[in-house]
Amino acid sequence: MKSNQQLTDRFREVLLNGTWIANTNYKDQLENLPLEIAQTKVGDINTIAILAQHIHYYIKGVSVVFKGGTLEIRDAYSFDFPPLTSETEWKAFLATFFKDAEEFANLVEQLPENILKDNFTDKKYGTYQKNIEGMIEHCYYHLGQIVVIKKIIKAP
Repeated sequence: MKSNQQLTDRFREVLLNGTWIANTNYKDQLENLPLEIAQTKVGDINTIAILAQHIHYYIKGVSVVFKGGTLEIRDAYSFDFPPLTSETEWKAFLATFFKDAEEFANLVEQLPENILKDNFTDKKYGTYQKNIEGMIEHCYYHLGQIVVIKKIIKAP
């Protein structure tokens, strides 16, 4: 199996359809979660909604680069989102999140194998492969937080 296909499969697993590593994925955790629960504050940690928007922010930003654009996202803004105001808005966000995750996976799948070892926008960011693997690891990190927050607030 080609490296880009392995990366694609791992990305889809954490976001859309897998259970191998964490026994769950973002879609399973968020798809039927009410906004009220997603925005429940536990101490001073981020809400589930903010964590989901944070991951989406990076997926969208890196996708732009895969499409030939420039890297415009900044860590300083990766948690700055206005509160969602309705269940409809939350569901619309989730639909966009999952659509953009699938698009990201398709873009990785279509990357020429040789580009994986190329620098990602700038040498200081490492290679495309390192950034894709980092995205997967970042997703798992916050997925774990989401699972724990749901347990703390006893969400379904």
